[in-house]
Amino acid sequence: MIEEILVGMTPIRAFLWFLGSFTLFCVFRKFQASVQIARLGVRAPKVKFRLPYALDFMYKSHLANLKHEDIEFWNETILAASGRHNCKTAELDAGISTRLVLTKDTENIKALLTGQFADYGKGEPFHREWKEFLGDSIFATDGELWSRSRQLIRPMFARERLVDTEIFEKHVQKLIPLLGGSPHGSKVVDVGSLFFRYTLDAATDYLLGQGTDSLENPATGFAEAFRYVQQRQAELFRFGVFNFVMSRTEFRRNLKIMDSFLQPYIQTVLSMSSAELDQKLSKRETFLHALARFTRDPQVLRDQLVAVLLAGRDTTAGTLSFCLFELARHPEVVTKLRAEIRERLGVGAAGQKPTYDDLKAMKYLNAVINETMRFYPVVPFNVRYSLKDTTLPRGGGPDGMSPVGVRANTRIIYSTLLMQRDPDLYDGPDSKHFFDPQQWIPERWMEGWQPRPWHFIPFNGGPRICIGQQFATIEMGYTIIRILQAYERIVALPVSGEDCVKDPVLRLEVTMSPGAEFNCVFVKDGEEFKTAGTK
Repeated sequence: MIEEILVGMTPIRAFLWFLGSFTLFCVFRKFQASVQIARLGVRAPKVKFRLPYALDFMYKSHLANLKHEDIEFWNETILAASGRHNCKTAELDAGISTRLVLTKDTENIKALLTGQFADYGKGEPFHREWKEFLGDSIFATDGELWSRSRQLIRPMFARERLVDTEIFEKHVQKLIPLLGGSPHGSKVVDVGSLFFRYTLDAATDYLLGQGTDSLENPATGFAEAFRYVQQRQAELFRFGVFNFVMSRTEFRRNLKIMDSFLQPYIQTVLSMSSAELDQKLSKRETFLHALARFTRDPQVLRDQLVAVLLAGRDTTAGTLSFCLFELARHPEVVTKLRAEIRERLGVGAAGQKPTYDDLKAMKYLNAVINETMRFYPVVPFNVRYSLKDTTLPRGGGPDGMSPVGVRANTRIIYSTLLMQRDPDLYDGPDSKHFFDPQQWIPERWMEGWQPRPWHFIPFNGGPRICIGQQFATIEMGYTIIRILQAYERIVALPVSGEDCVKDPVLRLEVTMSPGAEFNCVFVKDGEEFKTAGTK
């Protein structure tokens, strides 16, 4: 029978047989998956697409990212899936095993990060896709690997290490003159560019014992390579199973530049004996020296350095950039913040350096920082994979209140950015504590408003909460104080070709950063400022 079929088989018939068999297989697997999901819970509203494997949806999301319209695109995607104004969870079921769930629901995010922590993790697909960049570091692993990484890094951010703010003072004193513009040229500075250079210098100094000096030398090969690798990694992740068609040549070339920069530091510390490393402990021990006291594996050292550098440099730089630009657009906030600084520390040449206790005690300063992290969370989208068959608490059914069935290895994308800006999480206009959640308003933190649990999570939450959150907030607070001690006013200016200052453009990659210049002029006490004379 089989021989007779093979004898009469033509190439066209063979192709049709294969196509039919593959179609039947796909239909069967989809049916099988639907049955499994139904046993676990129900489905979330489905995102609509037209082309196989949602290629049209991927293209639209890519275009939205290029146009810096991610917030509008993802909000509209979730809303359009059900048509309900309060829809907060949707799913994209694009192939046999390519289902993903999108959510901004606080209950789902809480479940991912703590309530069902054992059910969700970074997952092996994420680990595999990000391994060239992040290796086996804390941000790309689960289970024992993740636990070991966290135990390794945690002591580096202990309180006794954070109270020493001299590392920030060293670099902020290089930053402050640059904020004044060129001595013989324009007074206009792009604060975004400066802050990314400043935090890179501070982070590499803390990690390696020597900064990159990118404030003095903007064309730093390492900084440019690090930026490109992040951008390309985000693109590769966005295209999912189809990223195999994307070139990795330039990506890997820049990875080599990164690694070539780090390797001499790693080799130097590995050449030191245990006694020499212990001697460093009694002096100013760097992050790398501390790591080397616990592991001599050069790959582990490299992976953890890259991960902490990503967290310590980019997140702080992004938050400072958005914060200073908003201060430039809100002179009344600068006046109030400077009054708090003057009262506690003084301003101008008489201004004292803030201590750890000063930074913790200054309420309005912390309100400004918290509001920036609320409105501009620097990790706007994050991902988890289901490690086994499980559920999400909400999002399924006609009213969106039923548990969503989640098969093992399903990708869950959750958005802190969409969640923290969601009007449903805030009191309405009739409340005495109402402040528009779609606006940057530090006063909300001073006048009775407090976020409910899990409504404000700029550092994530649960067991994977950011280890370096204290380090980041201290660096941001210290930097803002020293800048406002030196400058009385900050004036925001339009970017080239624009006639007015517009809302910040958001670039969403691995982290969130300015998508356009943040042009400002910093004015000292007694100094006159005229718009026409800034260029």
